[in-house]
Amino acid sequence: METASWLSDTALWVTAAGILVLLFLSAFFSGSETALTAASRGKLHAKADRGEKGARTALDITEDSERLIGAVLLGNNLVNIFAASLATALFTRLFGESGVALATLVMTLLVLVFAEVLPKTYAISNPEATAGRVAPVIRLAIMVFSPVVGAVRVIVNGLLRLFGVRADPNDRVLSVHEEIVGTLSLGHQEGALEKDDRDRIIAALDLKNRTVDEVMLHRSSIEMIDAEAAPDAILEQCLASSHTRLPVFRENPENIVGVVHAREILHAVYRMVRGSDTTPRLEAARMAEFRVMDVATPPYFIPETTSLDDQLREFLRRRSHFALVVDEYGALQGLVTLEDIIEEIVGDISDERDTQAPPVFEAEADGSYLVDGATTIRDINRALDLSLPDEEANTIAGLVIHEAQMIPNEGQVFNLFGFRVEVAEKQANRLSLIRLRALVPGAAEDQA
Repeated sequence: METASWLSDTALWVTAAGILVLLFLSAFFSGSETALTAASRGKLHAKADRGEKGARTALDITEDSERLIGAVLLGNNLVNIFAASLATALFTRLFGESGVALATLVMTLLVLVFAEVLPKTYAISNPEATAGRVAPVIRLAIMVFSPVVGAVRVIVNGLLRLFGVRADPNDRVLSVHEEIVGTLSLGHQEGALEKDDRDRIIAALDLKNRTVDEVMLHRSSIEMIDAEAAPDAILEQCLASSHTRLPVFRENPENIVGVVHAREILHAVYRMVRGSDTTPRLEAARMAEFRVMDVATPPYFIPETTSLDDQLREFLRRRSHFALVVDEYGALQGLVTLEDIIEEIVGDISDERDTQAPPVFEAEADGSYLVDGATTIRDINRALDLSLPDEEANTIAGLVIHEAQMIPNEGQVFNLFGFRVEVAEKQANRLSLIRLRALVPGAAEDQA
């Protein structure tokens, strides 16, 4: 075709214009897909709460991700195939049979650069704003393509069932919890978030997945008051104790009959010693009249399977700080306090009355860590930024026993979860000291 003739050919220019329009539509669908799938639902919610209609529309159409993706892909494929067909016709008219190969090459480059990479790069740079702008048009496309998309979904789901796969459009790839944890971990890796801040937020989110038996004080370590003890012995015990609340038992430690608060004992003793006179009288006879059960409150028992989140709410509702933990048979297992749960979020809380220091993790010369066997796995993971499993055991000694399927002897060494674990000290059947050393250098370098 001569130059003058094709320059004046209206149909040729209409075809070229049509290809450009189709490329623009392809870019729109590609960018919209990226923006709507990459946009944070949390940020879209925030924008919607501020009155942005586009963000609200984006939230609505992303509820059914399968329908959204189906409509966008259908629109994108339609315009791409139509554009390729027009380009083939155009180039064949201009260059003959060689125009087919030339049209394929030119359209591949145009689609790749202008309809894929460029719009997707733009959309990913600011997905929430882009999603808000394109959402009204995409909603219209979903309505138009809805019958075709519905038929395609039936066909696709039928084919997937042949391979034993059942697709549920209501299932999100990641739960909100996983999204938050992943974002926090990424922020810490990039230096935007301190490790302690990340740990506190994740710990607060994990409360509903953890039970009170993981943080309770074991029954072997509970300090109790004998209800039949002499009044002066009870007073002496309360004054010497670092705890303000103590369980009261009768006959045997399994039979908890009450809980006393040191302040209530102090008030009771003060009233007895002072009597009805204004002059204090320190008389032994009055002290002998003291009965600890007169100031004790009924014990509050909870099952060991109670989640920390539920127990925290229950403590707040009851205005209580103290609960006794029992197993399915009603046998005492330990006690848990409001402070125990709060410590799981903010870390150890110590005051001048605490007699037990929090665990300290200091690397020795060979890079190993010597830890108390009673140290919880969670404390170790939190302090050393590790990921030792805590599903089967709460303490590091319990984890060693569980994995070894025996009570190891002092000096025995195991390779567990990428660590060389040595029983450094054993007292009776208790693994009192455990030495940890990473088999891969640098596995435990990120310390608190």
